Parts: sequence; structure tokens; C-alpha cells
Amino acid sequence: MKKWYLVFLIGSLVLNGCGALDRGPQMVNIRGVVFGTYYSITYYEDDGTVFDAEIDSLLQDFNSSLSFYDQESLLSRINRNEETRVDDYFEVVFRRSLEISRETDGAFDATVFPLVNAWGFGASERAEMTQARVDSLLDMVGYEKIRLEDGHVVKDDERVQLDFNAIAKGYAADVVGNYLESQGVDVYLVEIGGDLVAKGIKPDDSKWRIGLEIPAEEAEAEQQWHYFVEVIDQGLATSGDYRRYYEEDGRRYSHTIDPATGYPVDHNLMSVSVFAEDAMSADAYATAFMVMGFDESVSFVEDRDDIEAYFIFADEEEGFGYFVSSGLDLMSREDI
Repeated sequence: MKKWYLVFLIGSLVLNGCGALDRGPQMVNIRGVVFGTYYSITYYEDDGTVFDAEIDSLLQDFNSSLSFYDQESLLSRINRNEETRVDDYFEVVFRRSLEISRETDGAFDATVFPLVNAWGFGASERAEMTQARVDSLLDMVGYEKIRLEDGHVVKDDERVQLDFNAIAKGYAADVVGNYLESQGVDVYLVEIGGDLVAKGIKPDDSKWRIGLEIPAEEAEAEQQWHYFVEVIDQGLATSGDYRRYYEEDGRRYSHTIDPATGYPVDHNLMSVSVFAEDAMSADAYATAFMVMGFDESVSFVEDRDDIEAYFIFADEEEGFGYFVSSGLDLMSREDI
């Protein structure tokens, strides 16, 4: 599923953290565009080495494996049922997708793309969505209908198509982070389209600070934030329904599609920011929680010790309210 990315860096804290230093680790920031969105990579390295070319090559290889929009990518070829072996990128994200699908009873499901596409949030124009059409598309959806055997994707129904957009950007952030670590970098923040992973303590002994956006009344409204978190050795991703939607006959249709019903979700959960051990997991859980809704998601998070979350939900009196999971330390803007 596509998401509008809602978490953003507190720029002055990230970009001006140390500046050029006479001695000690040098801060490097690399920015660019990939997967139809932006990325920002900040790290500290003794010599200030810039790994921009290497990271660009890495992301292009990643795109060639998992992009739905690249018709020659490995994913596209598998969706066309062409005989091909998966690569390491594909295998990692495929296996993690299935694990989270099972954990969330199918709330996260990488096979939901035919429905996402038909509702107008994919690569095609919106179709006329009748119950009969929804039912026909549901026949193509279901993580139980696909598996990996001896390096090949096996489908019980050849019409099944995969779309890893709700997990791949988080995984890409992890991949870049792993590359930096292979080069001896152990303090970094990698953000790709709002999904990010942060590691290590900065040279001034501070953690990475991340702002959490306030729900916007309009899709194109500027980002604003009241709260932030300090992150270390974690992945973070946000999913929400107030940036990507359309309205028709007075009804708002969310881009988040419930794989069980085939319809856009309709509940009071507006957005959720998920903190996990890696950005790939945070990315997928954030989508799953937007499907599950507020009550079920809160119960899920509170039963786990490896996930924390910040929920924003609609409130008739206040407009929206907040819920912070028990292990998450949220700070206000006034604390800076």
C-alpha cells in the first residue's frame, strides 16, 4: 500500500548538529530522490568520507529488485509469472512480510495491491467499485496463497500480485544503514520517504530527535508538530489517512485498504507512528495498525516488548486525540 509519509526530521537539529569539526568525527549529509520520494542520510565519519555514489548504486540495485513501477524489476517479472529466482533483497522482504501478515492475522498483506489499484491508489484509474467487483478482486488476495520454494515464488493463484510498497522503503533504510556499518560508520540516521532508522549517540552525546506531525486538515497543508522523540538504535515509520485520500459524494475514501473486506478502512485512527528494532518492521506494522484500528492496535502493541507506538485518533470534541504506548517517552516542543 502507498502511504503519505508523516514523520519528519527536526531539520536544525539534524543538519546543524556539529558542522565541520577541526577534529573528531565529521558530519556528512546526503540528500536525493529515489522510489518517487526523497531520502536524507546523515552520519558521522572520522574523515568525512561521502558515500553518495555507493549509496546511489545500492538504492538503484534495490529498486531493480523490489519496485512495482519498474516493469523490468524482479518484482514485476514475478507478478507477470515469469520464471525467475529471487535475490537477497526480495527474499528478506518476502519472508518478513509473511511473518508480519501472520502476526497481524492478515491486516498487513502484500498481496492486497489489486484492490489498492482498483480503488484508485495504485497505477491505474479508479474503477467502479461494486460489491461484485470487490468480491472478484478478493479472490486474488491472501498471503496464504503465495510462498517461497527453492528460491522461487510459488502462487496458488497465478493472478496474485505482490506490492511491497508498505514495507520496502523501511527495508531500504535498513539496507543503507547496514552498508554504512560495513564502512565503519556506527552513528547515523537514514530516512527514506519518512521511514527511518537511527543508530548510535552523536558526538555531542545527544540522540537523534524526530518530530511527529499534527494531523492536517488539507492534504497539501504544511507539516506541523508539537511533539518529538529521541531515537537510538531503532526504526520508525508512520502511516496515516489524512494526507492520501479522495472524496466522493461527501464521503472520504482512505488509501488504506482492508484485505479482509476489500474496502477502504473507516474508523477513528488517523495515524500511527511505530518504533521497532528495524525500519522494515516499523513500516509494515504501521500499515497493519491502520487496518486494525485504534483499539486492536493498542492491545497488540501493549502485549509486545519490541514495539512502541504513538497513535492519533479522531475525537468529536477536540478534533483529534493522542495515545502513547507505555514504553515510549514523548516530549513536547516546549522542551527544546
